[in-house]
Amino acid sequence: MTEKRGVLSRLYNGETSINFIGRRPLWFMISAFLIAAGLTSLVTRGLNLGIDFEGGTSWEVGAPGVSVSEARDGLRDVGQGDAKIQIVGGDTVRVQGSVAGGQERRDAVTRELAELAGARTNEVTLNDVGPSWGDEITEKAQRALIFFLVAITIYITLRFEWKMAMATLAALFHDLLVTVGVYSLLGFEVTPATVIAILTILGYSIYDGIVVFDKIEENTRGLATSGRMSYGDMVNLSLNQVLMRTLNTSITALLPILSLLIVGSLILGATTLQEFALALLVGLGASAYSSIFIASPLLALLKEREPRYAAIRQRLQSRGPIGPPLTPAAAAAGSAGGSGTSADLDDRFDALVREPTRAAPGKPAGTPRPAGKRPPPRPRKKRRRR
Repeated sequence: MTEKRGVLSRLYNGETSINFIGRRPLWFMISAFLIAAGLTSLVTRGLNLGIDFEGGTSWEVGAPGVSVSEARDGLRDVGQGDAKIQIVGGDTVRVQGSVAGGQERRDAVTRELAELAGARTNEVTLNDVGPSWGDEITEKAQRALIFFLVAITIYITLRFEWKMAMATLAALFHDLLVTVGVYSLLGFEVTPATVIAILTILGYSIYDGIVVFDKIEENTRGLATSGRMSYGDMVNLSLNQVLMRTLNTSITALLPILSLLIVGSLILGATTLQEFALALLVGLGASAYSSIFIASPLLALLKEREPRYAAIRQRLQSRGPIGPPLTPAAAAAGSAGGSGTSADLDDRFDALVREPTRAAPGKPAGTPRPAGKRPPPRPRKKRRRR
């Protein structure tokens, strides 16, 4: 009796047969719920925009031992109780707010911070930030996003086909909406570093999707070698084949980001690293999900509407249950002795689609023959000897 393997062992040995395509309604429902929740929060609450986008005044002063609550209590007397207060670098107090009282109110906040820190007023750094710089960053990011989407659409259409490009764009918009929704739901601050990180996310999402699509295209050329595999089954096989590689890529990409959050932000106090790494963490998680659970099932949905793939599916369904999907290890073992060029495989594929169904005795034409049964051989005529 063979010992049952664990999940990691089956992943490593290519023995998984997860039905990604058969469960696509579940994946689509999960994504729809996340996007709907994020859009609802975006409409009702909006985004927590940083000072670079809204404008305001920023104060910084070294104040060892001063907590955020102590600084807020002291600033409440000068009208800055609702300001954003952070401890940067372990001992520096940063206050960001909007001052409507002019220079006199700014000087009052500066004196209060100097008193809290036990420092002189000239040791408090004061910066006025206007919203124009954030608007400029947003405008440039929008232009870069449009150019990126157009270039990616053209490349994938030429390299693969336009349906793969549509599935890729759907995954990209999925990642953007999920990331923005999470920022709105959890109230994370949106800074220029967040915008840069989101543009970085798009490149990673494209890379992960291209790996999956390349394997799908490779298996599509050999689809005719298996008379019992539809396009959806072939996508299932491709996803199981690249599943371990996708997990390894995602884990190795997330580990440095977690180190930025833990070491760079929490231990060293680098808030800029936190803003950048947080957006990367959310976006990379969404892109790893979308490349498997959104882009590929959507591609299978589009391709199975084509006449030749629809004919393959109808032919297989007429034969009855086929059995569990092939595992990558079983597919590799079955194709180890195969041969033939891509053109030969395409010819076999077209022959499989166009092959007519022969009518059995007593059955109307078009009735499929039961699998595994062959018609009895015709009797040979004896030749007369002269």
